[in-house]
Amino acid sequence: MRSYSGLALSMLLGLALPAFAEQRLRLATTTSTENTGLLMALNRPFEALHGVKVHVIPVGTGKALRLGENGDVDLVLVHAPAAEKAFVQAGFGVRRLPVMHNDFVLLGPLTEPAGVTAAADITSAMSNIAHHEITFVSRGDDSGTHKKELSLWEAAGIKPTGEWYLSAGQGMGATLRITHEKQAYVLTDRATYLAYQQQLDLKIVFEGAPAFFNPYHAILVNPERHPHVKTGLATQYVDFIRGEHGQQIIRDFRVAGEQLFHPDVIK
Repeated sequence: MRSYSGLALSMLLGLALPAFAEQRLRLATTTSTENTGLLMALNRPFEALHGVKVHVIPVGTGKALRLGENGDVDLVLVHAPAAEKAFVQAGFGVRRLPVMHNDFVLLGPLTEPAGVTAAADITSAMSNIAHHEITFVSRGDDSGTHKKELSLWEAAGIKPTGEWYLSAGQGMGATLRITHEKQAYVLTDRATYLAYQQQLDLKIVFEGAPAFFNPYHAILVNPERHPHVKTGLATQYVDFIRGEHGQQIIRDFRVAGEQLFHPDVIK
């Protein structure tokens, strides 16, 4: 038979556990922040500092914003400025704040069959791929990278169709693996490329275009739309990744000696 003290302890633990379990922050973010390992580096000290668990949902930016619209997460960390602004203007998000940036690069086979490296600008580079009908792998998932890619085709006056244009419907890591297997071209953020570089027989064939700038913003889900969201905890997280400690982690985070992201609050 249980002692009274043992029974009381069990009851107290039963009451305490649900309260503890509620301290979970739901973060929807891009596959690039997860695949590179950056989020693990950021989340561990935040979790230790606040005694909470960050539940990360790594998806494309479009899916991340839809999770925010539905109130399925507490905040988002994404990289598609036009979609982010529309999300806030529609009343789904508040406090859109800069966190960091990297850039996009165009990858291709080592043999470079479309002659992209000789292109004068990114519009010419995209036109070369389409003209030669060399396989191009699109993420095709409404991510920030996919949105950027579509804008590049549009700027070049091209509607990519045909057997040479493959829509993967996958995250960046999986799309890079498909591109490697197909020996094709692909648009990727530089951070994910650097994280996977040793596994790929691909090279950067075009970089440095002004359109390749890739900023990341944190946005809190609007508590007026979804009163159940943990706005206080989300605010603590945003303050941490934008604060001195978080920005230093972003600045110092490297893969194979390469800096993947650049902090936008503290240089």
